[in-house]
Amino acid sequence: MLHKKRIDLGIIIPLFVFAVLSLLTIHSASTYISSSLGNLALKQLVWYLAGGVLVFLLIKIKNDYLYRNIWYLYGACNLLLLFLLLFAPAINNSKCWFVIPGIGSFQPSEFMKIILILTLGVMIHNFKMKYNNPSIKEEFIFLVKTFIVVLIPSVLTFLEPDTGVVIIYLIIYVSMLFLAGIRARWFVFAFFGVSLLIGSTLGLYFFKKDLFIGIFGNDLFYRLDRIFDWKSGSGLQLENAMAAIGSAGLFGHGFNNTPIYFPESGTDFIFAVFASNFGLVGALALISLIFYFDLKVLALSKRKIVDTDRYVLFGILGMLVFQQIQNIGMTIGIFPITGITLPFISYGGSSLLSYMIIVGIILNISLERPHHYKYK
Repeated sequence: MLHKKRIDLGIIIPLFVFAVLSLLTIHSASTYISSSLGNLALKQLVWYLAGGVLVFLLIKIKNDYLYRNIWYLYGACNLLLLFLLLFAPAINNSKCWFVIPGIGSFQPSEFMKIILILTLGVMIHNFKMKYNNPSIKEEFIFLVKTFIVVLIPSVLTFLEPDTGVVIIYLIIYVSMLFLAGIRARWFVFAFFGVSLLIGSTLGLYFFKKDLFIGIFGNDLFYRLDRIFDWKSGSGLQLENAMAAIGSAGLFGHGFNNTPIYFPESGTDFIFAVFASNFGLVGALALISLIFYFDLKVLALSKRKIVDTDRYVLFGILGMLVFQQIQNIGMTIGIFPITGITLPFISYGGSSLLSYMIIVGIILNISLERPHHYKYK
């Protein structure tokens, strides 16, 4: 049995602070949130408590259980993504959520991120166990297999549509392969291939709009249109968020005092609410706390741990860092608006539960001793 004092307080304490800051900021954001949604701060508290139960259960069952059953989880989550497209009601022109009466909505793509990290971690571990010095052909076959594993949920999620989560899938994939020691030439080939694809697509978008719409449809056109709004700082959401942050000064307007309205204040633009309330000093304190949490995860990956755990930590770190930088960056106008939330702070039941699962996985890694296992 695991002794309580062995739990890594360097993970637990920042998590507790994240929870407090999240509840305070969501409460402040509720000024401009429809009352029909209920008390979001209270709901977030419930999700944090439910997440705490998940963490406890994960510590009991151990990560090995997840690794051994990961293909069942991967298949089940892909089925959920498919069922979304077939049966889920459209909300804001998107089929991203199952609506559960009396509880709320459930977003499978949030959990797919975690399952993808675990699946790739197991695949990389098994590949490394099988080939000490793989040939180019063996490595290529492995890359094709992993790409297919990432492609299936990416296509299903893109069709919802949820471009932001698809980007996160790809960030997870690239970061895990890069840190797993795959030959650099594959990244060079991928870089040029992706650059050519993106360049061609954007060329059509900017210079041949009718042809672009004829090939890709209006949906992708409007998605790109929304992303590129950030270039001119246009759009009510971005303009008002930047005004709220810029007017806050060193110490902000004060708790529960967000003077300027902007949409998605409790989710995508929660950082703007926090910075507006607590100013530059508060924003820097939050960023420092986020940085400390990430460093704790990085430090854990440097310990003597199972290879699978190390790959999983790389995936978790890549996902968290990207979301943190992208969310804060889009809030202050230096990155495109993609609808990516700020981990542990933004409101959302599915997203918060998925991050709490991550916490359980991290704590398990900090508690477990190195061992060897071949996952099927």
